[in-house]
Amino acid sequence: MTDLSNFPGRVLACTASGESLMSQDDYLRIRVADFEVGLIGLKSAIEEVALTHGEKSDGEVQQELLNRLRKKNYIPASSREVYGEALIREFRKFLGRPHETPSHGPLRITALGPGCSQCDRMVQTVMGVLNSMGLPASVEHVTDIEEIAQYGFLQMPALIINNKVVCMGTIPSETKLKSWIAEAASCQDESK
Repeated sequence: MTDLSNFPGRVLACTASGESLMSQDDYLRIRVADFEVGLIGLKSAIEEVALTHGEKSDGEVQQELLNRLRKKNYIPASSREVYGEALIREFRKFLGRPHETPSHGPLRITALGPGCSQCDRMVQTVMGVLNSMGLPASVEHVTDIEEIAQYGFLQMPALIINNKVVCMGTIPSETKLKSWIAEAASCQDESK
């Protein structure tokens, strides 16, 4: 298995004509509750709010960041509190102030593939296995060829569980998936 824990990651958004909507510096992934979430414009929002709200209360900073980020990101009303907590953590980190470090949370599973029927079937199988095992997990299906290329894989589909490559070029059986997921879950339990 290949360890991808130091992989820098790169996500770009483009219009249908291929024009870039943002630079990779304006898209950051943060932990919100038990999930890793990507937010467009987070870096610039934090930098701007630091100039105007540096001495204001966490509540005021939280509200300002949520207002700014809701314009370009989907932030469910039912999750605004946990998003707010994550945004305050990132804001405090930016200012060099004390902040809580988020726990590892659930399993992180990434499927890489261009969106073909095999890739889609693998993602559906992963979700079915997680459901049958009753485990929480963050499941991401990366279909952008440029982003997949950043991982350096030539064979699709590929599956990564907690930054470890578990398969490439094949769709694993449910039995094999259960084994890999159980192993990753037990490693997380041991590290807590």
